[in-house]
Amino acid sequence: MAVPKKKTSKSKRDKRRATWRHKAVVEARKAISLGKSILSGRSNFVYPTAEEEETEES
Repeated sequence: MAVPKKKTSKSKRDKRRATWRHKAVVEARKAISLGKSILSGRSNFVYPTAEEEETEES
């Protein structure tokens, strides 16, 4: 016969949610950092520029 699961405590629930939210904050910081480095021209990130795309199409 089916038995209901035990209730999860508020502290466990809150800890799980805090971890989930913290991961989002970390990823947002990485994205901001990457964007700033691309705009400043100091990045090692390789991406096509508009000039390169035009020469490839010709």
